[in-house]
Amino acid sequence: MAKHAAKEVTETMVNENENNFQTGAQAMESPVMEIGTAAAKETTQVKGKKSVITSIDELPGIGPSIAAKLREAGYDKLDTLAYCLPSELQEISGVGEGSAVKVINAARDALELGFETGADVLERRKLIDKATTGSLELDNLIGGGIETQAITEIFGKFGSGKSQIGFQLCVNAQLPKEQGGLGGSVAFIDTESTFRPERISQMIEAKGLDPATVLQNIHVAKALNSDHQMLLVEKLEPMIKEKNIRLIVVDSLTAAFRADYIGRGELAERQQKLNKHIHLLLRYADQYNLAVYVTNQVMDRPDILFGDPTTPIGGHVLAHTSTYRLYVRRSKEDRRIVKLVDSPNMPDGEVVFRVTPEGITD
Repeated sequence: MAKHAAKEVTETMVNENENNFQTGAQAMESPVMEIGTAAAKETTQVKGKKSVITSIDELPGIGPSIAAKLREAGYDKLDTLAYCLPSELQEISGVGEGSAVKVINAARDALELGFETGADVLERRKLIDKATTGSLELDNLIGGGIETQAITEIFGKFGSGKSQIGFQLCVNAQLPKEQGGLGGSVAFIDTESTFRPERISQMIEAKGLDPATVLQNIHVAKALNSDHQMLLVEKLEPMIKEKNIRLIVVDSLTAAFRADYIGRGELAERQQKLNKHIHLLLRYADQYNLAVYVTNQVMDRPDILFGDPTTPIGGHVLAHTSTYRLYVRRSKEDRRIVKLVDSPNMPDGEVVFRVTPEGITD
């Protein structure tokens, strides 16, 4: 009961304050159902004998008021609807479950989502961009940098450099593509109150850039709990389009979930919510060709007597969903050792990088 009440308070808070994100510069300073009326609506284009749906207004069961609600929530394209769940569509538009399923299936049929050849996938992967971490060794370990259309997860103990890499990516992502950037803005979700624009300014100045300009393109939101964190990501889609977001940083992904769900009795619910959360981030990465960088906390396994007992939080749910998984640990002085634990295309390996006042380097 208490958890449901907390969720209602969180949703009210987020709805009252539509813009939960602020820029890095600001951080430095401080349903009515409508079903059936449009079910028989004819589409505007015809290809042979088959109708071709080209907009959400042409989907069965979508009338003017429901279309307006969907656009207001950021569901303004067929691909956005094709990726969403019936429960999401019900909550946003107020339609019944059957109508929601019909709308989503129609959107998927219109986009012809199904099998494609390996050659088609290879061609699409040519659109992938990569943002440099600042360390050539680390870039080479993961295939050239932090990749778009993928989630890069890094876990390690406190002080190992996870947030520092995130800060460096906030700067590097704004560089032109020919300079190892993504040519866009950044969304940063801070769950541990560790976002420091002063530190990012050091990295910006080291590259000879204007801190005020770069910080203005970093949109920061502080998540108060796990429900708030999920809502921030759910409401991120309109900002991705409006602000040209090319990188999403979540630091850290699991801290709020770890605090809100305690003990084995709540483990199943925690994992279900975390699974939904991480898959939404993956959908954004794939749909909008952006990069997602998440940090993860760790724990020590008491049953491991020999070897490294460090284990990442999140279990198999997070391990299976992350595209690239890195383990970072401290070495001597400013050096850090990072190991590639999992990747679909790169071999396991281990490199050393440095965390200096100027940023991440070899």
